[in-house]
Amino acid sequence: MSRRLLSQMKPKERGIIKKIGDIGELKRRLLELGALTKVPIEVVRIAPFGDPIEIKIGNTYLALRKSEANKIEVELFKDKACSP
Repeated sequence: MSRRLLSQMKPKERGIIKKIGDIGELKRRLLELGALTKVPIEVVRIAPFGDPIEIKIGNTYLALRKSEANKIEVELFKDKACSP
């Protein structure tokens, strides 16, 4: 499996959050919404200029700025449709 920053992922790519860097108050909010490490995450769509990025964590959809997504490291699944 390969690792990438969330901001570098393409729509429909899935993976597991490995590390959430310093994104201030948003980190606490993400953790409250279930964005814990080892939780599957999927990029749903990306705005035309690459910002914001819509993601799905469990049944929750969120939009993140690209600068925030740059601080989240994800380990990609081999197959887009399944888990590791």
